[in-house]
Amino acid sequence: MIDNNDDVLKIIYKVTERLEYKVDQDGIVTIIEKQDHRIQRFFRKLRFKIPESKKITLDEYGSFIFLNIDGTTNVKELGEDLEAKFGDKVYPLYERLLLFLNHIDVNCHYIEKSNLFS
Repeated sequence: MIDNNDDVLKIIYKVTERLEYKVDQDGIVTIIEKQDHRIQRFFRKLRFKIPESKKITLDEYGSFIFLNIDGTTNVKELGEDLEAKFGDKVYPLYERLLLFLNHIDVNCHYIEKSNLFS
């Protein structure tokens, strides 16, 4: 874990290249995850109803952040943009933002760090 708050705010993320997603006209992101593990394929052959992919729809805040992750914008700038768009509704700002970014990085692998302490 990174101890210095200034260092955390300087992290820059980028969307992983293999991630498939779509954006609707309202700016809401739907992430499409392929379910192509060998066990899933095996159970499909046994005629289990396992979909080829699953869809995860982000809320308006998550979609806004996801669409602003471009490989050049750091966490501090993402937070400032989020606050400018949604105001007080996003507080506590950086605690929530860092929790979300960590989740979609570590648990979901939708994004990855493109720098550390640049």
